[in-house]
Amino acid sequence: QLQASGGGLVQAGGSLRLSCSTSKLSLDYYAIGWFRQAPGKEREGVSCISSRGSSTYFADSVKGRFTISIVSAEKTVYLEMESLKPEDTAVYYCAADPNPDPYLCAKLASAYAYWGQGTLVTVSS
Repeated sequence: QLQASGGGLVQAGGSLRLSCSTSKLSLDYYAIGWFRQAPGKEREGVSCISSRGSSTYFADSVKGRFTISIVSAEKTVYLEMESLKPEDTAVYYCAADPNPDPYLCAKLASAYAYWGQGTLVTVSS
C-alpha cells in the first residue's frame, strides 16, 4: 500500500528528502506518519501529517530540522530532512492511519494500519 524511498548516505549537516507514495490509498482519508528505528533501539515516531495536511507533528529531536508535506496530485508525502546528525541514522518507515480527521495525526505507531517497507538513512560524522 505504501512505498518509502529516498534514503541514502549523507554527511552530517547534509539533507535528504524521503518520499512515501501510495497508489491505492486516498490521502484525503489517511494520516501519514514517519517512524524510524536505529540499530539496537526501539522504533520512535518522527513526524506525522493529518489527512489533507492541516495538522503536523514533529518529535523534539527533529523539530526545526525536518518538514513534512503532502502533494496530493502525486499521492506522496515528503519528509524533508535538513541539518542531519549521525543520531538520525536509522531505517525510516512511513505508515498510514485510516483517520479522516483533518486536524489530527497520531503519534503512536499502534494507530497505523499500513506500513511501507522502510528506507535506510545513514549520516556520517
